[in-house]
Amino acid sequence: MDGGLAHGRAREAGRAPPALLRDEAELTAGVVIEPGRSYGFLTDTTLCIGCKACEVACKEWNNLPAETGKLTGHSYDNTGQLGANTWRHVTFKENGPREGTMAPFQSNWLMMSDVCKHCDPAPCLEACPTGALFRTEFDTVVVQQDICNGCGYCVPACPFGVVELSKDDGKAHKCTLCYDRLKGGLEPACAKSCPTDSIQFGVVEELQERADRRVEALHAQGQDKAYVYGAPGSPGATGGIRKLNAIFVLAERPEHYNLPPAPSRPARNAKPAFLSGLATMAGLAAVALLLGVGRR
Repeated sequence: MDGGLAHGRAREAGRAPPALLRDEAELTAGVVIEPGRSYGFLTDTTLCIGCKACEVACKEWNNLPAETGKLTGHSYDNTGQLGANTWRHVTFKENGPREGTMAPFQSNWLMMSDVCKHCDPAPCLEACPTGALFRTEFDTVVVQQDICNGCGYCVPACPFGVVELSKDDGKAHKCTLCYDRLKGGLEPACAKSCPTDSIQFGVVEELQERADRRVEALHAQGQDKAYVYGAPGSPGATGGIRKLNAIFVLAERPEHYNLPPAPSRPARNAKPAFLSGLATMAGLAAVALLLGVGRR
């Protein structure tokens, strides 16, 4: 399989696929997909060239309608942000004017393919009152449109601004991490289409280790700003969110990529708010009782 049939990541991990494959993902990504394990994405922004192949592949596989053909006017982009019809979005950001020597990695452009983070725990799932959102056997989060009632509680609950209600059917929509493809042993469409391996699919724990190695390599090359976003104990995994199943290698602060530096889980506020409301009601009842006794 060394003649080019084995995927680069499979060879790198020393797991060149055997002649008999359990499923196609073993050939394309060096990953055997098994229920009960956690799968996700590693998006290395230093490798992204902004080709938007991931956006096109996502729309094509999931039969999502195209966005307007006009550019937004804010960047070289026609989709603008994640939404009900855009489950992968490539961010284009020019990082200030060119001054002196250019950075030795990607000129002054920051590009990143953004996607649902499939958080653990997932704020959108916790906010859903109907059970339309559920965690799959692959540790990903999926919306069932036939159960969604369009209440929209998941929209403000998501700290990343991923979930959106469709104007066509009024239901919540977002990336499924190609749940149907995973069940068939296929690599997600976006990762399979990425020509630079900026998007990598695999077991989350292995992706975290791969991200750490990549950051070490970038530091050795002089890009000392590089870091991991979304792994346990890193930026992005904060406020009650233990980890993201879609982690990123970033070269600037999260805000440059339209990511929150410290996302929080709204469910953490439910108990304090409930107790505060009870205390307020108890206080009002005590005041009313005192006023009643005074009048007598």
